[in-house]
Amino acid sequence: MAQAAEKIELFDEDSDEALARQAAALREAARIAEALLFAASEPLDEAEIARRLPDGMNVSAVLARLREDYADRGINLTRAGKKHFFRTAADLAWILARERVEEKKLSRAALETLAIIAYHQPTTRAEIEDIRGVAISKGTLDALLETGWIRLRGRRRAPGRPITYGTTDAFLMHFGLEQIGDLPGLDELKGAGLFDGRLPKGFNVPQPSDDPALGEDEEPLEAAEAPQALEMEFPDDLEAEKPFDDEE
Repeated sequence: MAQAAEKIELFDEDSDEALARQAAALREAARIAEALLFAASEPLDEAEIARRLPDGMNVSAVLARLREDYADRGINLTRAGKKHFFRTAADLAWILARERVEEKKLSRAALETLAIIAYHQPTTRAEIEDIRGVAISKGTLDALLETGWIRLRGRRRAPGRPITYGTTDAFLMHFGLEQIGDLPGLDELKGAGLFDGRLPKGFNVPQPSDDPALGEDEEPLEAAEAPQALEMEFPDDLEAEKPFDDEE
């Protein structure tokens, strides 16, 4: 009986030895994830990282461990959606600053369009125009697509099969968001002075969702039509709006 009891204790998952093995396995998995992220030229998806880890390893726990390890370092592990990458710590960004030619700023029309897409996605051109109250030009959407912050998602299952638009991981990375749900809500927007006290009754900020899966009211773009999709939406575009500010 003594030998049996000893054997049970030896394989007890709560024993110090078992916990030590688990800690060592987690540490080694974090080293693997660290190497993958350093070698990657682009942010890595969780599924890709998990595929390279030992079987049965919890990728969320591994990334949490790695994020903790780098919390006080010169670079931090950052997440955008389900993709992860290393980025210079925010308080050290000034050290790496370089003088460069200032890029043109997006026009107010383009920024308003971007905000509508971010909060109302998946959304169509007609829905954007309805919210803004004015027509939108192809040039405005072209400029946003060129930044890589928005993408063509699919087509709405409705008369005319209009294109639906949504944001990308590049949008999250540029604006320092881990997920689209981190966009400011109504209280935060009020606190920033972007809304005054004269809001319409029942007004509310929508809950944004950038789920890559198409909704029930969407159907995929055909591969052959994707490059021409915008041209089909704007056959007689007058370029009424300028996508960039003309201010110096």
